[in-house]
Amino acid sequence: MTKQDMLTLLDYDAWATERILQAVGALSEEQYTKNIGSSFGGVGSTLVHIHGACRLWLDRWLGRDDGGGLETEMLSLETLRNRWSDLRTELRAFLESLPEDQLQAPLSYKDTKGRTHSQLLIQQMQHLVNHSTYHRGQVAAMLRQLGAQAVNTDLITYYRQKSP
Repeated sequence: MTKQDMLTLLDYDAWATERILQAVGALSEEQYTKNIGSSFGGVGSTLVHIHGACRLWLDRWLGRDDGGGLETEMLSLETLRNRWSDLRTELRAFLESLPEDQLQAPLSYKDTKGRTHSQLLIQQMQHLVNHSTYHRGQVAAMLRQLGAQAVNTDLITYYRQKSP
C-alpha cells in the first residue's frame, strides 16, 4: 500500500464518519445517550470510542502517547463533530508530511495495557480505518434498533460517489 492509497482510505474514513454523524443527528438526546447494550453501550459512547481510538493512534505516531488510554467521557454530538474535524485535519497533515519509506518502516508503541508492539506504520494506519469501519457498522445497527435511518458507509459506495 502506498501513501496515496492511505490518503484515499483516510478520505474514505472521513466521508463515512461524516455520513454516520449526519444520521445520528436525527436522534433525540435520549436516544443518543441511551445504553442499548452494545459493546460500548450505545450510539454516543460508541462514537466517543471511535474518536478516542483515532486520537490515541495519532498521539502514538506523534510521540505524544502518555499511556492515558482512550477517552470515555460522553460528548455531545456537536462537541464530537468539532473534535473529529480537528482530528481529521491533524491525521491528514501527519500522513502528508511523511516520506514513503517511513510509512513502510516498523514503529513501536505501547497498547492500553502497557505491552510493547511493533508493526509497519502503514499497517497501524490501516488498522485505524478498519477499526472505525467496524464500529460505524455497530452504530448503523443501533440506529436501526432505535427506529432511525441508517446510512450506507461501504467503501465501494464511497468509490462510486467519488468516481468521475
